[in-house]
Amino acid sequence: MVSALEHVERLVGLRYLFSRLFPAKISLDFSIAIPTYNGGQRLGTVLDCLQWQLNATDLGWEVIVVDNNSTDDTADVIQQYQRTWSLQAPLRYGFEAKQGAGYARQKAIQMAASPLVGFLDDDTLPGMTWLASAYQFAQKHPQAGVIASRIRGSFETDPPKNFERIAALLALTERGSEPLMYIPSQKVIPPSAGMVVQRQAWLDSVPPELVLTGRTSTSMLTGEDTESILHIQRAGWQIWYNPHMRLQHQIPSTRLTPQSLQNLCRGIGLSRYRTRMLSVASWRRPPMLLLYMANDIRKILVHCLRHRQDVIYDDVAACELTLYTASLISPFFMAQRSIQQRLQKSSQ
Repeated sequence: MVSALEHVERLVGLRYLFSRLFPAKISLDFSIAIPTYNGGQRLGTVLDCLQWQLNATDLGWEVIVVDNNSTDDTADVIQQYQRTWSLQAPLRYGFEAKQGAGYARQKAIQMAASPLVGFLDDDTLPGMTWLASAYQFAQKHPQAGVIASRIRGSFETDPPKNFERIAALLALTERGSEPLMYIPSQKVIPPSAGMVVQRQAWLDSVPPELVLTGRTSTSMLTGEDTESILHIQRAGWQIWYNPHMRLQHQIPSTRLTPQSLQNLCRGIGLSRYRTRMLSVASWRRPPMLLLYMANDIRKILVHCLRHRQDVIYDDVAACELTLYTASLISPFFMAQRSIQQRLQKSSQ
């Protein structure tokens, strides 16, 4: 006599088998997507963590690595892991030639064979129950279009003094030990690292071509994750924080240099006109633009008066000033960028 548990295990095993043979045809419970650019030296650690996920044996899941036009050995690393991959969950490889995390995430959504897609960066390490916690939370909150992780930093070198003031800009997220929902009126959006999305919510809400497409080798303009989440939130889906989805963000010393932090803050600031106005009705945008600019000017003046010479000699204070200044000029930067893009398209 075959027990009910053995019957379920056989069915799950068959689904795993068919998902390996026909990954695009079989509906699974969960897809883990890892967009990466030149992540050959980092991917192995992330994939090793995924092989130690607990409480996930009854789930049908897959891992998709999206190579965002890498120039290193990323493809070779994935091929090596595929040859020795011990999990029943298939490890798949996708290639996206258009540079930018926004394009890579779109590729992952297209490839995913499940209704839930969890995004991991190639420098974020999931805890051993990350997958199970994400899936269970999604089942309890079917209106959650996006579920954000609890992300702590693992630093190669000590961060600068007062780093906690800008920690959120490096995707570090600590909002307590209880789940909470992001309220649209509060204008706060979680980072994309470790977020789980309803695939259908993304397909219905996020346009194929985002205005912000993410950092590239020639640009630090960011905000594509915020833009994607805002589209989903505007469509009526809930955005949640799940403290049981734990990640460690590996932050090398190169990410903590004054120049790197300044570039990051500048890129975030320059994208803010788009992310601010996306949740504002068209007719309200002119007066809201003036209010935002007035508030940015206020922040700059208050910051300079409060910190004085620290805005020159203190790395964090200098980064905050860069963020406020870039936010102020963001409308003009985005207008110039839009004109340049239209000219490029007309000349092609």
